[in-house]
Order: sequence, then C-alpha cells, then structure tokens
Amino acid sequence: MGEEGMVNHEKNSSVRGNPKLKVLPLIALIFYEVSGGPFGVEDSVRAGGGPLLSLLGFLIFPLIWSIPEALVTAELATSFPENGGYVIWISSAFGPFWGFQEGFWKWFSGVMDNALYPVLFLDYLKHSFPIFNHLIARIPALLGITVSLTYLNYRGLHIVGLSAVSLAAFSLFPFLVMGILSIPRIKPKQWLVVDFKNVDWRGYFNCMFWNLNYWDKASTLAGEVENPSKTFPKALLGAVVLVVSSYLIPLLAGTGALNSSPSKWTDGYFAEVGMLIGGFWLKWWIQAAAAMSNLGLFEAEMSADAFQLLGMSEIGMLPAIFASRSKYGTPTFSILCSATGVIFLSWMSFQEILEFLNFLYSIGMLLEFAAFIKLRIKKPDLCRPYRVPLQTFGVTMLCLPPALLLVLVMCLASIKTFIMIWMCHNRIRKLQMRPRLVFFQFYHLRRLTSNSQKLQQKVF
Repeated sequence: MGEEGMVNHEKNSSVRGNPKLKVLPLIALIFYEVSGGPFGVEDSVRAGGGPLLSLLGFLIFPLIWSIPEALVTAELATSFPENGGYVIWISSAFGPFWGFQEGFWKWFSGVMDNALYPVLFLDYLKHSFPIFNHLIARIPALLGITVSLTYLNYRGLHIVGLSAVSLAAFSLFPFLVMGILSIPRIKPKQWLVVDFKNVDWRGYFNCMFWNLNYWDKASTLAGEVENPSKTFPKALLGAVVLVVSSYLIPLLAGTGALNSSPSKWTDGYFAEVGMLIGGFWLKWWIQAAAAMSNLGLFEAEMSADAFQLLGMSEIGMLPAIFASRSKYGTPTFSILCSATGVIFLSWMSFQEILEFLNFLYSIGMLLEFAAFIKLRIKKPDLCRPYRVPLQTFGVTMLCLPPALLLVLVMCLASIKTFIMIWMCHNRIRKLQMRPRLVFFQFYHLRRLTSNSQKLQQKVF
C-alpha cells in the first residue's frame, strides 16, 4: 500500500485553498481527542478507594502509556502525512486486510466514544435543569445537539480548531481558579488515603485508560495540517503537558482541601467540590465548563472519524462518495455517517459504551504498535521527518509496557463485551468479502506502490 507512504495529491489539490491547522488549534484538537478536561476523572478516586491510586495513576500512566503512544503517533503521522492516519500505517506494514480491520474498529470505537458526549452534556445540565431527566425533553435535546455540532463540522476543520481553542480555555480556567482558592485548605496527608479493600480494579483501569487514550486520533487529520513534520511533534508535546496538568491540578485541589468519602467521587462531583471550595458561583462555572467541554470533545472526535473515512476512501477501501468534500473542504457524507452512528448509539449506558470502546481501541492500538516496529525493520530507509531517537530494540521496549496495559484492559472486560466483539467481528468478515476490497488489494494497491516513492519526495 504505498510502501513508502501513500499520498494522493490529485485529490488533495482541490482543497489546498482551505486553511490548514497550525500548532495551537492542533493542540486544542488533540486535547479534546484525549481529554477535554477533568470531567470524568472523579470516578478514579471512587474506584481507586481513595486519592492515592488516582493521583499515582495520572502520574505513572502518562509515562507508560501516553508518552509512548504520542511518540509513535508523531513518527508515523509525519512519515505518512495523509488523511486516514493509522489505517495507512497498518496497511503499509501488514497489507490492506489488516488496514481495513483497523479502520473499522477505530471508526466504530470513535463513534461510540462520541455518543457519550451529548449524553454527558445533558447529565451536567440536569442538575440545574431537572427537565432533562425526562425523555420528552431529553430526546429532542440530544438530536438538536448532534445536528448543531454536525453542522459546525461541516463548515470547516479550521473553524472546529479555533472553536476548540476557545472551549479549552473556558473549560480549564475554573479549575485553575479552584486550585488557587484551595491552597490555604490543602492537607497533603489526605492525598495518601487508600482503602485496598474497596478498590474496583476493572473500573479503575477503564477510567485511567479512557482518560488517557486516543493520542493517535489526530493522525487522521494529517492531510489538513500545515507543515506536519514540525507541527505534529510540537502539538503532541504541548497536548501531553496540558492533559496531565488538567487532571492533576483539580484532583490535588479537591482531594487535598476536602475530606470527602471516596464513594462521593462520581461523575459530576467536581461541581460540588467547586461549591465547597469557592461557593455556588464556582459550581455553576464548572457545570457550564463541563457542558461546553463535552461539545468540544464531540467536535474533535467527529472531525477525526469523518476524515478517517475520507482517507480510507481516497486509498480505495471505501466508495468514492466518502471522499466527496463540501465547498468548505469537509467530507460531507463521512460526517453524516458518523453523526448517524452517534444518534443510534446514544441509547447505551455510559459504562457499557466505555468498556466496549476501550476493548475496540485496545485491538487497534496493538496493531499500531506492531506496525510501528515492523516498519522500523521492514523499511529502515522510510522518510521519517520526526524519528523517535531509539533503535529497533529500544522502540520495542518502548512499546512493551503500553502493550501489556492494553492486554490487561482487554482481560478485564465483561462477558457481554466479548460477545458483542464476536458479533461485530462476524459482521466485518462479511464486509471484507465485498468485491471493492478485492479490487483494491489486487489493483489499486499495486498502482499506489509503484508511485509512492516519487510522491513522498514531493511532500517532503
């Protein structure tokens, strides 16, 4: 599949006039792909039996998971600066069969992830507006939110990026204020509390994993980034610092200043923490920030999912209609498909979606780490504008701890999740028998391979 990287200049030339993403908007989009703020990390205190495991988790997990994933993404995204991201990486390493598998799993997990955010948006608002507890108001609100945000994606990726910058600033500032106000009340010994008898390991690892994954999602937008060889590494570094800080500062403030029972730390509890530390004004501010953050998460996720489908279409894995762009340069049909998936999946519960999408994401990431190592061996001369400064053995050791973590998360899944995965696997096997994929494997792949070296030289 374009052994040296698949590049499709003809299809991209028609959209070159559209604004490209720069460092700051890309940092904001990666931030929202991964985090969106500390909303949802409260459960790590409850599942961890106290503050200690939660704080240690957000200190250690980035080292063994987030940083390796970000480094792998930086190298491969700059080596293959095209929409489609990890689908192209896997196809280049293992062929189109596994590339299509990767594309299906990651797109489906992304749509499931996106189905959470309109639900969470209303969950925060219902504390102040109880009407959203009733289906007669909740269902029209969910549809209205999804349609409105889908339209914003349609209007252009640069608009989404700039919106993400504003939303990130609005979402994080109240926690900075809360952290400052909490300083006189902090008792460091409260950070050391843990009750191992009440630790819910499945919930703890799922919470940690969900709040620190999806670093690779922005790679599906690589074709829309200005000077990706320099922009991607800078943006990923900035996003890692921003994400970890956005978790640790509120947790240190809340658990250090208050002597709350771990059982109270559930989704939405930061609003109560804000009230106890700063008053009702801070509670309302945090609720508003949480609601707006979920909008930013939705926008970033839908952009990545839609451009992934566009990239798969450009290399022949999906019908050409998925690559059709609006006058704003956005993939119209791909956006509509992702939005439809979000609407149909919104009926599932938070925990059901969380565990299932974590399992799907783990499958995809294991393939990505394997592709990263194989491309180092198979294509040592591949043009890598950014290269992780380690040899083959070193990058293998870099990928080993996160790979073990992925296996652990999969092993902790429920029987229901395994059954759903099996059913989806049978469905994708039928999809892969379609003639279009066969045509792609035997014709389109060969044509791209013959031209790939020349095209990659043009890009860099």
